[in-house]
Amino acid sequence: MDRNLQILGLAKKAGLLAIGNEAVAAAVRKYQTKLIISAEDASERVYRNSRIYADACGAICMVVPFTKAELGYITGRGAPAIVAFLDTGLAVAFIKGLAESGHELSGKVWQFLEYSADAREGKGKKPPPGADDPPDDRGQTGKRR
Repeated sequence: MDRNLQILGLAKKAGLLAIGNEAVAAAVRKYQTKLIISAEDASERVYRNSRIYADACGAICMVVPFTKAELGYITGRGAPAIVAFLDTGLAVAFIKGLAESGHELSGKVWQFLEYSADAREGKGKKPPPGADDPPDDRGQTGKRR
């Protein structure tokens, strides 16, 4: 099995993967997404939605060399055309795996990898455009007073 598909399976088991359009949209609204991927045989509408979602929450969006059937086999959810990573470490591992297997990556994806590596090393660089943290919840605890 491909290493990248194993990372997808690991993310699913850890609960760090949003699978399908509705789950990805919900994760985007909560600013939880780090990487949004679309299957290579997805429709143009899915590609357009994934770009809109990525712009809305500052995530990275890319098309992967896997079909909907392959994504469905790993995730156990039919044939999803769109999937989102909710963890930066798993997203970085997935992107690095794609790069090692010869998949061409865009400049924005390389910026994301560079920023993630610098953040782990504590170099304190400014994040790339669109990689800001989500707004805080202003200290609300959920209790009414």
